[in-house]
Amino acid sequence: MQPTPCSRQRFVVNGRVQGVGFRPFVYRLALDHALSGFVQNTSEGVVIEVQGLEDGIGRFAVDLEKQLPPLAQLTSIQTETLSPHDTPETSFHILSSSGGEGHEVLISPDVATCPECLAELRDPSDPRYQYPFINCTNCGPRYTITRSIPYDRVSTSMACFPLCSRCRAEYEDPLDRRFHAQPNACPHCGPRVWMISATGHAVSDDGPVLAEAARWLARGKILAIKGLGGFHLACLATSETAVARLRQRKHRFGKPLAVMVPDLASAHRIVRINGAEATWLSGIVRPIVVCEKKASTLLAGDIAPDTDSAGVMLPYTPLHHVLLDELRGLLPQGSVPALVMTSGNLSSEPIALGNREARHRLHSIADGFVFHNRDILIRCDDSVVRIHPDTANPVWYRRARGMTPSPVFLPRSGPCVLGTGPALKATLCLTKSDQAFVSQHIGDLENLETYGFYKEIAEHLQHILQVEPQLVVHDLHPDYLSSGFANERPEEVVAVQHHVAHIYSVLAENQCTEPALGLALDGTGLGDDGTLWGGEALHVRPEAASYARLGHFMPVGLPGGEAAILEPWRMARSYLASLGASSPSGRRWPWLDNFAPADGVLGQMLVKGVNVPQTTSCGRLFDAVAGLLGIAERIAYEGQAAIRLEACQDLRVDTGYPCSWIDKEDRCVLNTLELFAAVHRDWQAGEPVGRISRRFHLGLSQGLADWVAALADRSGVRIVGLSGGVFQNITLQRLLVPLLERHGLTVLVHTELPPNDACIALGQAYYGQNLLRCRDVLPQP
Repeated sequence: MQPTPCSRQRFVVNGRVQGVGFRPFVYRLALDHALSGFVQNTSEGVVIEVQGLEDGIGRFAVDLEKQLPPLAQLTSIQTETLSPHDTPETSFHILSSSGGEGHEVLISPDVATCPECLAELRDPSDPRYQYPFINCTNCGPRYTITRSIPYDRVSTSMACFPLCSRCRAEYEDPLDRRFHAQPNACPHCGPRVWMISATGHAVSDDGPVLAEAARWLARGKILAIKGLGGFHLACLATSETAVARLRQRKHRFGKPLAVMVPDLASAHRIVRINGAEATWLSGIVRPIVVCEKKASTLLAGDIAPDTDSAGVMLPYTPLHHVLLDELRGLLPQGSVPALVMTSGNLSSEPIALGNREARHRLHSIADGFVFHNRDILIRCDDSVVRIHPDTANPVWYRRARGMTPSPVFLPRSGPCVLGTGPALKATLCLTKSDQAFVSQHIGDLENLETYGFYKEIAEHLQHILQVEPQLVVHDLHPDYLSSGFANERPEEVVAVQHHVAHIYSVLAENQCTEPALGLALDGTGLGDDGTLWGGEALHVRPEAASYARLGHFMPVGLPGGEAAILEPWRMARSYLASLGASSPSGRRWPWLDNFAPADGVLGQMLVKGVNVPQTTSCGRLFDAVAGLLGIAERIAYEGQAAIRLEACQDLRVDTGYPCSWIDKEDRCVLNTLELFAAVHRDWQAGEPVGRISRRFHLGLSQGLADWVAALADRSGVRIVGLSGGVFQNITLQRLLVPLLERHGLTVLVHTELPPNDACIALGQAYYGQNLLRCRDVLPQP
């Protein structure tokens, strides 16, 4: 009888395959198919060699792709047929990881507590009952505790916690859910939590620490709580007094505060939730989801005072679960257990990372601190998303915890390029082959603390990806700290205009290599002509790394420069001056009660053109309308005027204001003065603010659609990419996209990154890759 033929196959697997239970999955799969061999984490990916019957290897290869663990994601599988070993392994083994250069694996983002761990957390008979650091291969910290890859315990902040015999047995058992779970721990061998007062006195140590923290919160205290990617500042979200105290101490006025509730049932009591929103709330990412508030909300009124929505999230760490479980038992029947969970930082600074740092920076805000001793290696704020009500696509406001460092996949491979990002809502981006790694939200580069964080992330990303940029791309504005950072580096440096980078980013997300029109609507960015752009129609050719400005909004003055961004009434005054109004005619301008002396000075500035740079900004148009209607004379945070304007719409109105375009020299100019003049007429006539706001949104959307369609017809381009912070306005997206599609245009929008300036770094990097390709650094496809 002939011996059964034996084969040996080698697989090199790349993607999100470390820290997600992939090797245990491979081990079990090999046993199921009676194969010997090994699996090993290496710097080129996860290497698998299997030996056995050809039929068994074939079934193994199929199941390797079809039966992945929940968190695994494959980007490539390379196979190679090897000669069978004369003396094959007696079984299948998991080998220790090997290091080296050229990492091709993806680090998993941090993952919310899985149902199995949550059940154990709440089981009094389980050894990890109420243990705030319970985890397994399907959940728990990843990115924020990882120092380097391959992802092994020695490369994480868990390296200083030796496993006890029970945890080691789980860790070494291939059939256990915690097999090779690098953060595995229990109360005997793992991190611990404790609590102190703001004055440094111990409040509780081990035992009922979180029960005591819940008691403090129930009494209206503010706590700084160390979480997954940094500290939260927490208080009772149903207490008007506690919320007001937190806002006062943090100097955070008006800006919405996020709320954490224990479960979907509690969330349903305070906001309206559709199916897509419920999926995001309860999934593995667990971002803050912006949902419509219920009229009879149980939250404090100052949670999100400017809008009809509220940001809600569910617990994503066992510490949060235990804390909210304890809080639920302390509140009166009928109360909703809800906590404000806002970033633990001083205004404009990065989120606090370590225990000492938090005590130093937050002592004037927090009444007490909940600490633990599992070091956070990488700061990472909560992600924030809104779900588009028509498409169910995510519209990101902030991409961070739970999403970073997942890559954006590019249309083709290219050299490593570093995009250094903008000044506000800063991020960085490094490309590697056909993947773009965009950092988590860093913040506004306006102080040394945030700039220090920015440089840390640049170094960390380059370290874990093991890449060297061939080109560095920065914003055209020379005074941005991100531009300065680029110019201090040794690599070749190029600049690309702000709004061009916006459009390149939405094309990159949608893997678009064809010529496209780009509609970039945001605040301001330095243009090629030295003026401040922000309402731009661009013709972009990615393959040629080129662009042309086809049109823009009607230019108006930005009186006082940056001051006009903080005081929307200045933009209203500027638009009125452009219409020829130097003083009130009929109704008194609403800002004169508070800014009459300043208005006089501003009038002279506009007449003389002193400190009045020209801008085509769409964001400033929204400010001008809000300023004229008296709903935002001075803002406390970016976008506040536009948020109020959108929130006050009367949705019963179905006719918009006129907004046409005119050809002016070599460009097509959207006549936004015509639109503002119509707003002014209705305001003079005493029309309700809600009706005016709705007619403005309708008119702008129709005007934009007709304008872009005309430019598409002239240029022969049928693809339109939408980018810029104005597209966080859900009303504008809902109105504009269908109008463009009715003109036969294919519309590309952001679904992986925010449309605001957080996408700029990706656009810069994609532009850089195309620029290098055009220089024949890469062969043409």
